[in-house]
Amino acid sequence: MKINRIQKIRELLEDNRSISINTLCETFNVSKYTIRRDINELEKTGVLKKVYGGVVLQEQEHHSPEPFSLRENRNVQQKKKIARIAASLVRDGDIIYIDSGTTTMHMLPFLVKHQNLTIVTASVYVINAAAALNQFNIIATGGSLYMPSMAFVGPSVLNCLNDYNISKAFMASTGVSIEHGITNASPMESEIKRAVVQKAGQKYLLVDTSKLDVTSLISYCGLRDLDGIIMEKTPSSRYVDYLEQNNVALMTKDPALT
Repeated sequence: MKINRIQKIRELLEDNRSISINTLCETFNVSKYTIRRDINELEKTGVLKKVYGGVVLQEQEHHSPEPFSLRENRNVQQKKKIARIAASLVRDGDIIYIDSGTTTMHMLPFLVKHQNLTIVTASVYVINAAAALNQFNIIATGGSLYMPSMAFVGPSVLNCLNDYNISKAFMASTGVSIEHGITNASPMESEIKRAVVQKAGQKYLLVDTSKLDVTSLISYCGLRDLDGIIMEKTPSSRYVDYLEQNNVALMTKDPALT
């Protein structure tokens, strides 16, 4: 029923903060015309704001990053699956960068089997979690603490990154789109993410499908600049085709099930 569908759209937005038109059509098995009609009704109530290709919660109209504490408990099972896939790419002796994010942080438990693994990070959570496991070489970038992401930022972070050869970087993002690439809500964090992507040997993005067709404040790299993107499920054909055309690996197969 229409009223149930509208309520469900609202619930999905509260969970994911943003969602694409295509995803809504697939979720409810209805036409874009029907979904747009529902969206128009929700927009009148002030619940959401229409953006290109989808909708966001009205509170996202400003560019202030959402606090880490609110994001870390959202889509946890999807994030753990993505992190497990990412960890399967790591090898003994690697020097890896783990970006600050609520998906990348879940990699740590899946890395304990590796020997002589060096983790470079600006994330306070990753530093603490890695230290608790007591088996990694940990390089903390230092810098000024940016509370919304619980990560270090500033020139000293960039200086630290210049000193190390990173074999693989596992990156996080606020939003992803073909048009605007990989985006983030914080200018200070985006500067660091851009530097990592330019320096790292192999670059992987860890992101769940709720981030697709979402554009945040600053683009720090293009989709085609990645070696791979790791997701909890296969995205729409538009993304599958684009990634294939630009030789970017799409990884969705959980190694725990093989």
